[in-house]
Amino acid sequence: MMTMKISLSLSSPRNCRELTMGTRHFNCRAPISHLLPSHRPSSKPPSLHAQTVNPPPSVSRTKNPSSRRLFLLSLPARALLLAAATNDAANVLHCYALEGFDPVSPDERSASAAKSLRVAEAVGLLEKGRELQAQGDFGKALFYFTQVIEGYKDFALSEYARVGRALALYEVGDREEAIAEMEDVAISLKGYPEVHAALAAALYVDKHALLLAENQFTIATLLDPHYTDLSYVKETKHWPPSLVSSLQQFITLT
Repeated sequence: MMTMKISLSLSSPRNCRELTMGTRHFNCRAPISHLLPSHRPSSKPPSLHAQTVNPPPSVSRTKNPSSRRLFLLSLPARALLLAAATNDAANVLHCYALEGFDPVSPDERSASAAKSLRVAEAVGLLEKGRELQAQGDFGKALFYFTQVIEGYKDFALSEYARVGRALALYEVGDREEAIAEMEDVAISLKGYPEVHAALAAALYVDKHALLLAENQFTIATLLDPHYTDLSYVKETKHWPPSLVSSLQQFITLT
């Protein structure tokens, strides 16, 4: 049986190689200097801090640090003060511009004042007519309601004056004109329960139109069930006695 043993020794400058085959021994020594580097590396690695680069002299070294710090701190404050002063000046100019600007012309202002005066006059006449109606003075109430209708027909409140005028006409005896007024207002103020209830009572008693009266009264009571109560129309709505009587006849079908 053949065995081989190879050993390398680095304890000496030269290497020794021993080769053994069976019982025969061969000793061989050969230099391996060509495999090693030509020079030994230094035992100590070069220090990274061997060479120190001196930084250029700082500005803070040449100047007073305290003065530089004060300058840096004072710069934002001055900028803020300047911005605040600029903003205040802009606000002052804006206020002056607003004070000098008037979106309403003198003609528009005069027209608005005249319109407000007319509205106040119309409301005053309407309230006066209702006050006289509540007192039972239907003749004078008719006068004020008529003034509202004739002088302020361009206002929507004139339609409510027509309701009061129709009730007053019914009481003073002009029932034909009163019913005609009620029929017109029932269209212009459709859904206003008082005029529908008053028209129902007048149609039943004066026109003997039971079906039309039922239709009008259905509209009125759907909107306001109080019109089935005679005390409500007498004490709260201040209907004239003649119309209260007609409503009673309609409700009782007498």
